[in-house]
Amino acid sequence: MKKLLYVTCFSLLLAGCSREFIEQVYTVDYQSTNRFAKNLAPLPGQFQKDLGAFNILIGHFSGNIEQRWGKQQIKVASKREYVKYTDGYLSRSQVSFSKGLVTIETVATTEQKAHLKRAIITTLLTPNNPRGVDLYSAAEITLEGTPFLYQQVLDQDGKAIQWSWRASKYADYLIENQLKTKQIAYKNALYVEIPMVKNHADLRSYQYADIVRDASQRYDIPEDLIYAIIKTESSFNPYAVSWANAYGLMQVVPKTAGKDVFKLVKKRSGIPSPEYLFDPAKNIDTGTAYFYILKNRYLKDVRHSLSLEYSMISAYNGGSGGVLNTFSRNRSQAMSDINSLQPNQVYWALTKKHPNKESRRYLEKVTAYKKEFNSGKH
Repeated sequence: MKKLLYVTCFSLLLAGCSREFIEQVYTVDYQSTNRFAKNLAPLPGQFQKDLGAFNILIGHFSGNIEQRWGKQQIKVASKREYVKYTDGYLSRSQVSFSKGLVTIETVATTEQKAHLKRAIITTLLTPNNPRGVDLYSAAEITLEGTPFLYQQVLDQDGKAIQWSWRASKYADYLIENQLKTKQIAYKNALYVEIPMVKNHADLRSYQYADIVRDASQRYDIPEDLIYAIIKTESSFNPYAVSWANAYGLMQVVPKTAGKDVFKLVKKRSGIPSPEYLFDPAKNIDTGTAYFYILKNRYLKDVRHSLSLEYSMISAYNGGSGGVLNTFSRNRSQAMSDINSLQPNQVYWALTKKHPNKESRRYLEKVTAYKKEFNSGKH
């Protein structure tokens, strides 16, 4: 898991916090978990990376954070890190899926405990619906429906938190017994840390079991492969959105995989919208359908079933062209080379010689998660 992104901007000017500037200074993971889809792609067909709009969005967002938290404390969400500001940027919550830890803090200078209590309640009751949560602003959240952290966090009595009265009671307990302080931007900040249950990732995955099973049967793609892809792409985070304009659990890119699925499988024009891909059932269906396309169209000439699976996994991340280019620039020669090798040799080549470092690591992660799933440790 990648560490939480810390982005420091040295100017409050909108252009001063540009993507290009940040990338020059830091090693940045721009695979953000956020709801900036409306800012980037408000109309059908506008799914290209709109760097200008994103720079303005990030600049304004980071400037507001810096005013209250300081330059060294600008935290932005990633695919596996949920970060949400509320209370006019005075409070924020962070869910680290890699650490299994929820941190809620405030830099309010008056009535600090009241600000922190509101932030705790909001975090515990934040709904399991990305459409209602804007992670690129301090907009308040409508607390309705099943909470995102339901059963993944338990209160002092070991009870799951679903209702406001229990969230309020637990907030009072945390402030009374677990309150911590630290200095942030010369301010005395208050915060609490809440450990997630050990099987929090499993709890998120279980709710998609029926959807995964249906997609597996529909497209003849193994369930363990679908689970491994979701865990690699989003850690079962329904809020996941990446800098590459990939959406949802399987991180489907509308203009590439999404377009192919619509055209070749769904027999419909256009590309899927962000709202379409934020629906877990449609997202998993689309991602799995793309594996069907890889298997039966782009990589159909790979003869060995295991070599084909390794190639499909790698292609899901880096494209079928990246897979073939690992072996030869000539497609026919590349296929011939793949079919002349044993599956373990194909795996070695794709994890050691693939032109894209991320794709090399991607195949390793997915195959490891597949083994984990089949061992019953998922």
